[in-house]
Amino acid sequence: MAGAAAPRPSGAPAPLLGIGQVLGRLQPEFPELTPSKLRFLEEQGLVSPARTAAGYRKFSESDVERIEFVLAMQRDHYLPLKVIRAHLDEIDAGRTPALPGATVAASRPAPTRLRRDELLRETGAAGPLLDEAVSVGLIAPAEHHGDDAVAVMRAVVALRAAGIEPRHLRGIRIAAEREAALIEQAIAPSRRPDAADRARAAERALELARHLETLQREALRLALGRASR
Repeated sequence: MAGAAAPRPSGAPAPLLGIGQVLGRLQPEFPELTPSKLRFLEEQGLVSPARTAAGYRKFSESDVERIEFVLAMQRDHYLPLKVIRAHLDEIDAGRTPALPGATVAASRPAPTRLRRDELLRETGAAGPLLDEAVSVGLIAPAEHHGDDAVAVMRAVVALRAAGIEPRHLRGIRIAAEREAALIEQAIAPSRRPDAADRARAAERALELARHLETLQREALRLALGRASR
């Protein structure tokens, strides 16, 4: 049939893909993916493409699936690359480990995208409460909201039931902005124009954010302990 792709012989390996073809496949879902990001993932041991005699990278279907998995885990579960790499190493060794902080399913559900009315219905919040949460910076104003906004609004609803209003939480945003400034200052020397360097800086920022989160949690625990004495 004219225009139809010739079928591969049974058992023939799928053709390898160049960087441009990989970007064409994955960029619609992961627009931040660049050639430099692909090289960075290779440097971090997350993917090992084949090389031509001229040194060009060639990716198999399994390589593309692996890259897609890594990007999805970063985007949807905020997992550091070292955790993702350890999980993939376990799979490569023939084991089936559970991924820390995430449930790995055969097919990953699409990210949540809720309109305002859907967010209110999902969380049981009233419109004015959502407006207050937006006004104090707990939720970013947007036409559609994701899983983070759902989690925040559920927390806001629970705190309101205990008499803690959004205006009482303004300090959380201020503290977060102060900590973000600390992280930006810490990683500033590593921020360079190259996309791979930016990817390393972003990964380092997430790592520092997790350390700050640990300190915040422990500081709150100690403060509650002192208050109960």
